[in-house]
Amino acid sequence: MQEPNQEWSARFDTRTEFETHLRACLAAAHVSLDLFDPDFGVFPLGSLETDTLLRAFLGRGGMLRLAMHSPGHIERHYPRLLRLLRDYSHAVECRATPKALHNLTDSFCIVDNRHVLRRFHSDHMRGEMAFDAPGAVDVPRHRFDAIWAESRPILQPTTTGL
Repeated sequence: MQEPNQEWSARFDTRTEFETHLRACLAAAHVSLDLFDPDFGVFPLGSLETDTLLRAFLGRGGMLRLAMHSPGHIERHYPRLLRLLRDYSHAVECRATPKALHNLTDSFCIVDNRHVLRRFHSDHMRGEMAFDAPGAVDVPRHRFDAIWAESRPILQPTTTGL
């Protein structure tokens, strides 16, 4: 990764490159992580490394928001993330989009309103990462805020578990 406070961007087209950039985003996060994907099937949210990075971020007082069309993949394949949601319920919120928004097919991660990782279409790995580039965050930020406002809470922990 580049030196801090030095704007840079990179294009990618493989899952390995995407995961590398995602880990860099998680490691760089201090205040907020906002993620949107139709189902988070490509995001390695169930891995031990991701769990460790997210727990460190949340332990420092960060806030995580996940917006998606359907939580099915998370419920079936990411038990570590479900435990994290329970352990940090005060700092994590998940929402599902209404059916009217299910035509949205991009995927992105916004970090501290400074960095953005996005795939142009959720069915493909092609995308770009912009680091320390607040200007590159503007459009995804407005898009995420609009998605968030239309979505309803899901994956909320209860006293009996998720």
